[in-house]
Formats: sequence, structure tokens, C-alpha cells
Amino acid sequence: MNIGELLSLTISRNASDLHLLVDYPPSLRINGELKPMVTLSLLTDELISEMVHSCLNPAQRELLLNNREIDFSAVYRLDSGDKFRFRGNAYYQKGSLAASFRLIPSKIKTIAELNLPDILNRFTQLREGFILLTGPSGQGKSTTIASIIQAINESRNAHIISIEDPVEYEFGKGKALISQREMYQDTHSWRSALKHILREDPDIVYIGEMRDYETISSALTIAETGHLVFSTLHTNSASQTIDRVIDIFPSGQQPQVRMQLSMVLRGVVSQRLVPTVVGGRAPVCEILLGSDAVKSAIRDGHTHMLDNIIQTSMESGMMLFEEHLRQRVEQNVISHEIAVQYALRPDTFLQLMR
Repeated sequence: MNIGELLSLTISRNASDLHLLVDYPPSLRINGELKPMVTLSLLTDELISEMVHSCLNPAQRELLLNNREIDFSAVYRLDSGDKFRFRGNAYYQKGSLAASFRLIPSKIKTIAELNLPDILNRFTQLREGFILLTGPSGQGKSTTIASIIQAINESRNAHIISIEDPVEYEFGKGKALISQREMYQDTHSWRSALKHILREDPDIVYIGEMRDYETISSALTIAETGHLVFSTLHTNSASQTIDRVIDIFPSGQQPQVRMQLSMVLRGVVSQRLVPTVVGGRAPVCEILLGSDAVKSAIRDGHTHMLDNIIQTSMESGMMLFEEHLRQRVEQNVISHEIAVQYALRPDTFLQLMR
């Protein structure tokens, strides 16, 4: 058993993730459910170390040893010559090495092919502003952003710069110039990459994930200087996203940040993948747009009003998560029982279904 065989199995089973953990068999996540491959042997520390180290260069092995965890990318080629990319993470647990590999689809699907709300096409036409894709890990945020960036790549003469840890989707040649920078291979740190990015003459910037105060502060500044900025955040709803961005700053800076954010925000899309009636998963979204009412609520610190603004602004393209769930149920894509389980506000969903 080697890493190539396991990655090949991940591809053939159409799994999203492969997990390697000592004293467990390799496990695949298929349609959101973790499935141990019980016909395979239990993994040992030595075997996992051999598998992980085969995916890393010497500098990455040293980082793993020093930091006890690392994000990386891996490429696997089938015998047919087809190339598949994986986003990997190696980490230590109970003194032993463990790893997870996320399969990155080789084809970047369009917004329509992903069955996402058509309003997302509006983001491909923007010239400046700040757009956030949010949701728990593994809910398709990177896939959605990739579909938007690919649409821009195919339609506009623009310079797109991404900073990712690691690079996930590879964009082919289109009308745009695309510079994809991977952490620790193309740059030493988020801070350094974001400090120098404006000197690289971007039109559009994609920051793989906003992890801390410095990253969020830089993203706001880049958007404020007339660029279109995309990023992701691990939050559950649009209003929670706004609060997270503001609350990461010291209290004395928050009034200024509310003003900044109100000026540059163009949209927040909170996304989850929900099990469907026929198997597989479908995206369900909450959409907040940077309307005058939204900007005023953010600027004045009234983020508790955002849910109500979304619900009363559907004609402009905004949509509560529960409204999109309701549509999926009426389309017989998602069952009523599953929708109730996944609703962020179950009472609101039940009211909408009446």
C-alpha cells in the first residue's frame, strides 16, 4: 500500500477526502460521509510518514518537523496521463503523523453547472469591492470562487493574483493574466505577500483564507484602493461573517473598520452542501449584497438587522439560507426532513414552508 494507490482509489471512488491515521484503515469521505476502507490494513506511523514525506520537498519536511503541521499540494497522474491535484494537510496527533488529502476537481465548473444562484454572475462584472465566500470547511467555498474567477478569466483582460495555502484549482490561459502564489513556495508569508501585492499591478486579488487580523486588514485596504478582492471565512451566516470581520479588530479600531467595510463590501455568500434526495449534495446559499441599507447597518453597528434586511430584499437578489432551502425542497432536490436538520434558523424555515 502506497500513497499513489490510495490517491488513485480516492479518484475512482469519487471521494472528496482521504484520511490517514495510525491504527485505523485509510478512510474516504464520500458525499459528506466518512467511510473506512475496512478491507485494507491498519496504518502504522512508519507507513504514514513514508507516504507524507514522499509528497513533500526538503523545505516542507523541515517545516513539518518544526511546526508539527503543514498545508501542501500534491499532484497525482493516472496511467492514462490524466492529472489530479490534491490539497494536503499533515499534522501530529498523540506523537504520530496523520494526514488528510482533499481532491481538487480537474475541471472548473461554471456557476450554472454548480447549480448556484444566478446572482453570483453579477460578481464577475465588478471592477472593485470585497466579496466573501463563507461556510464550514468542505462546503465548496473554493469551488465557488474558482467558478467566478474562471468566468472573469474567460471574459476580461485583467491581472488576477491569488495567494493560497496551498494552490488548489489551476486556471488555464484565458483573456486574463493569472499569477498563482503558493505559501512557502512562492512567498515566505501572508504578511510579505500582501505587503507587496499592490506593486504587482493586480486588478483582482484572491486571498485563499482570511485567518487573522493582519490578513483581514490587508484585504480591506486592497479593496479600498480600488481592487476587486475575493476571500473565504469559516462562518455560518452573512451576519455572523460581518461580526467576525469587525470583532477581530481592537475595540478602538472597530468604528473605522465598520466604515471601511461598509464602503467596500459587495457581497457575502454563505454556502453549505446539503444531501439530496437522489444522493450526492447540492449547494444551498445565503446571499447578502452591499445595498445602501446593508451599508448603513454595518456602519452604524446594527448587524442584528441584517437578517431582516436580507429577507425583505429578495427582489434585489438577496436570499436567506432558509429561503434557498425552501426552493430546493419545492424543486424536490432536498427532502423536508433534511432541510429542517440543516436550517440555520429552523423556525424561519418552517414559517417559509407554510
